[in-house]
Amino acid sequence: MGAQANRDLLLSAEDLAYTVRGHSILESVSLKLHQDEIVTLIGPNGAGKTSLVRILLGLKRATNGQVYTRPGLKIGYVPQRLHIDPVLPLRVRDFLLTAGRFNDPQLLRVLEEVRMPHLLTSALQTLSGGEFQRILLARALLHQPDVLVLDEPAQGVDIIGQQALYQTIKQIRDRHACGVLMVSHDLHLVMASADQVICLNKHICCTGHPDDVSAHPEYLKIFGQAMEGLAPYSHHHDHSHDAHGNVVPLRGDKEAELHDR
Repeated sequence: MGAQANRDLLLSAEDLAYTVRGHSILESVSLKLHQDEIVTLIGPNGAGKTSLVRILLGLKRATNGQVYTRPGLKIGYVPQRLHIDPVLPLRVRDFLLTAGRFNDPQLLRVLEEVRMPHLLTSALQTLSGGEFQRILLARALLHQPDVLVLDEPAQGVDIIGQQALYQTIKQIRDRHACGVLMVSHDLHLVMASADQVICLNKHICCTGHPDDVSAHPEYLKIFGQAMEGLAPYSHHHDHSHDAHGNVVPLRGDKEAELHDR
């Protein structure tokens, strides 16, 4: 079991610390991400989540500790924010091609993955927030990454769109057996989407299965008030959703398949 886990290890961090001008941002942070696993970082503002992601991506250098990545590891990154000047005459195809040289069948393949193939020739400035997040995800998929790193992927997306987006992320993980490292504030949705949750507040307050973390005293100390009256999101389907989160009734074999799960 341990040997298998080591073979499946995609990246890890050991005892990371990060200090800026004498101010401690991260202290003794360790984590592991394995193949076919969704790990979600949660924590209050200023907890060091984005700094940790940038260290793992090699964009920042830790003050102390080590980062391991599997040799040849390919990482796809969806940033928290990406501002594109609305006056630029940029189509979705043009934007995807900023990731490299790809042909239209390759672009359509990743757009199919995020259920947006009809947007290939659309102008970026005409997209909704949810559509743009899916285009960012499609761009990250172009190089067939082993790891997807998603920093607040549902930012600016309404609650129904968030549900649909997280479902798409899980489907991509299942299809490609990639690892997913996600930063999010959408606590009740994240707790239903992750295999492991890491609660960060400069150091790791608690970590484990979502059910265990949601009952941990440190988690409740940080998020208890915000989560009052909210249970971890659990979506029992007697219907499906399109890419925008709209309800689509199930019928026939598909309905039977979901009831059998």
